[in-house]
Amino acid sequence: MANDLKLFEAEYRFALVVWENEPVHSRKLTELCADALGWKRATTYTVLRKLCERGILRNDKAIVTSIVKKGDVQGYESTAIVDRAFDGSLPSFITAFLKTKKLTPEEAAEIQKMINAATEVE
Repeated sequence: MANDLKLFEAEYRFALVVWENEPVHSRKLTELCADALGWKRATTYTVLRKLCERGILRNDKAIVTSIVKKGDVQGYESTAIVDRAFDGSLPSFITAFLKTKKLTPEEAAEIQKMINAATEVE
């Protein structure tokens, strides 16, 4: 299933519209995509059909909902980036990230809590 979570940029932007508005009527979705993405109705329905075929979204009686949640796609993408660009090394990714971004004390504390939770032995 992991590879099924790969979304191209346009698909991801479309899925964001769905995640932010679900459940959403397909007609309303075409209006939202016209506003947010500049898409024509046919483009919206084409991408919707493709993501439904792949099991990412569901269109049941013109009501669109997600099958795959945003966090699942983000988890897949973040792992893929670390694997591809940093040979799977999370410390290398963090080092590269922190060269261009400074953390606030609040962000550092939140990340430390996540690290502590991830390393606790059950």
